[in-house]
Amino acid sequence: MISKLFPSVKDALADIPDGATIMVGGFGMAGQPLELIDGLLEQGAKDLVIVNNNAGNGETGLAALLAAGRVRKIICSFPRQVDSQIFDGLYRSGKIELELVPQGNLAERIRAAGAGIGAFYTPTGFGTLIAEGKETRRINGRDYILEYPLHADYAFIKALRADRWGNLVYRKTARNFGPIMATASKVAVVQVGEVVELGGLDPEAIVTPGLFVQRVVTV
Repeated sequence: MISKLFPSVKDALADIPDGATIMVGGFGMAGQPLELIDGLLEQGAKDLVIVNNNAGNGETGLAALLAAGRVRKIICSFPRQVDSQIFDGLYRSGKIELELVPQGNLAERIRAAGAGIGAFYTPTGFGTLIAEGKETRRINGRDYILEYPLHADYAFIKALRADRWGNLVYRKTARNFGPIMATASKVAVVQVGEVVELGGLDPEAIVTPGLFVQRVVTV
C-alpha cells in the first residue's frame, strides 16, 4: 500500500536543489513549519525564492534562513514588523530581493496556481506601485490589474495530524496558507505532530486530501 511517510526531516528534504522556489506556510509564527525550516538550514540549499506571508520573526525559523544568506528573493505581504530586524538589515543593504504582494492577492495567486487558473483580474493595487508594468482593464466601471498564479517547486506545511496517505487535519489558525500551498507546489512536504491509521481521521475534518501531499514527516 502507498505510504507517504518519511523517516526523518533530513530524508524528506534531501533532494531540494539550489535555486528552488519554496512556499512556507504560517501566519507569523502560527503554523510556521519550524522543523522543516531548520532541516533546510542543515540541508544546505541556497539561492532560494521563498513565498510566505511574512519575512521572518525574531531570529528563528524563516528569519534564521534569511540570516544564513540562503534566500535570494522573498515574495510576501508583510515584510516588516516589530521583530523583522534580520529582513530589514538584508533589504537595506541590497542583499535580498522583495516582491511585495497584498495579502488577498497573495492568497489568490497561490490558489489560482493550484486550480489551474491562467491569470485573474483584481482591483487591489490598482493605481499604486504594485500595478507598474502590469496589464490593466476596466470592468463594469472599475479598474483592475492582471495578476498571475504563483507556483512553487516545494511547499513546507505544518499540520496537526495525517495518515500515511497524506490526508491532513490542521489546528485552528495554524491552517492559514497550508491548504492552498499544497495544491500550488510540485512537492508538498508536511510536518505533523501525529500520524494515525487509515480511517483514523474524520473525513469531514480532512482539509487537504492526500492527493496534494507527497511527503509527511512526524516531528
